[in-house]
Amino acid sequence: MAQAATQGPADATALAGLDRADADPTQARPAWDMGVARRGRLRVRTLTASRWLVIAGEVVILALARTVLELEAPYLLCFGLVGLAAWINLLTSVASPGQRMTSDFEATVQLGFDIVQIGGLVYLTGGAANPFVVMLIGPVVLGAATLPLRVVVPLGVLAIAMALGLAFLAWPQPWGPAPAGGLGLGHRLSAAAAAAAGVVLIAGYVRQAAEDAARMALALDVTQAVLAREQRLSALGALAAAAAHELGTPLATISIVAKEMSREAPTQEVKEDAALLIAQAERCREILRRLGETPDAQDEVHERMSLLQFVHEVIEPHADSPDVRVEAIVTGAPGVKAPDIWRMPEVMHAMTSFVENAVDFATSEVLVTARFDAQTISVEVRDDGPGFAPEVLSKLGEPYVTTRPGAEGSRSGHVGMGLGFFISKTLLERTGAQVKFQNARPRGASVSARWPRTRIEVPQS
Repeated sequence: MAQAATQGPADATALAGLDRADADPTQARPAWDMGVARRGRLRVRTLTASRWLVIAGEVVILALARTVLELEAPYLLCFGLVGLAAWINLLTSVASPGQRMTSDFEATVQLGFDIVQIGGLVYLTGGAANPFVVMLIGPVVLGAATLPLRVVVPLGVLAIAMALGLAFLAWPQPWGPAPAGGLGLGHRLSAAAAAAAGVVLIAGYVRQAAEDAARMALALDVTQAVLAREQRLSALGALAAAAAHELGTPLATISIVAKEMSREAPTQEVKEDAALLIAQAERCREILRRLGETPDAQDEVHERMSLLQFVHEVIEPHADSPDVRVEAIVTGAPGVKAPDIWRMPEVMHAMTSFVENAVDFATSEVLVTARFDAQTISVEVRDDGPGFAPEVLSKLGEPYVTTRPGAEGSRSGHVGMGLGFFISKTLLERTGAQVKFQNARPRGASVSARWPRTRIEVPQS
């Protein structure tokens, strides 16, 4: 388990192809390219709606300044700039469907225009001495939340340059000359520096939050895909059992008729054909018998399993590993009856994933232990490898946390994207489990899940 924070099950399990370097590139991997995920996330409708909001605010502020505060300012030029922004916004709305995603270049030009338009209004109304210079932050923040970094950086530089320039170049303040010692160059520079700092800090915060939200959303999408695949596999088992039951009777009839044909065959060739038909019918019955061993997903008798059966199924894919001994044990509190649990695909997938990861990094042994008492049921997967890397131990269970850049120390050479543990932890927590990752003593790594008995135990009939 050791140095990895990710490991999916083998190809037979639900995570195959989702966290593998050799997965089909036309399937899951492109969905996890963060560059692709972030590209084109700004819709035309979002851009125009944001601009209408800014335009409405500018109109209200200018109207109040003229009619209520009676400030002197070049209102004709100011309303001209506002009208230009409204005309461009109307043209954009008419020319493009609202749901269309903007290209990086188009978004840069549009948001750059917003910065220049806001800067122009501030220039006409006192420059950096005007407290509304902080509005320069808005377009940069919108870009930080929706656009690639190569677009956000030029927008930030433009906004900062505009704020600093307004400290030196501006029309007279509409509220009249500054009092002695007030609103001088030092004040304007301070205001410009505050606006520039706001651009960097607020845009940086929004950018980080947007990145984390996007990564979490993508990882949760894969979690849902894994669970859906596990459920489909369970449904296939039920379908196979039903097919075996339904086809048993016609195959028996075919076999009886073929035997009658063999006994009454007029020639040796017909007898050989009848014998072949009997053999093939028997082969079909054998295949269906094996398929019928998969339990009906709707049958409560087969949907329940003992803890011993559970841990044995979890380790079964690796029970014959030539390099690592994989064992499973079940222990319980004295006087407490061992429970039966529901067969849940998400629990099977998650624990199988942990066992595979443990086998990949164990030195010689992996132990799966199921424990129960009167209130709880827990399952622990422990290996004797080098343990989790200290720098990722506190982050295990988060998406894209991995220490496998070259898969050093692993048997499989698997290079993951840090999703395996996140998916497994999320699936287990959905069933009510508390999941814990820690390094064991004297060495090795341990992953455990603990449930209240009522969450996974089959009620006693």
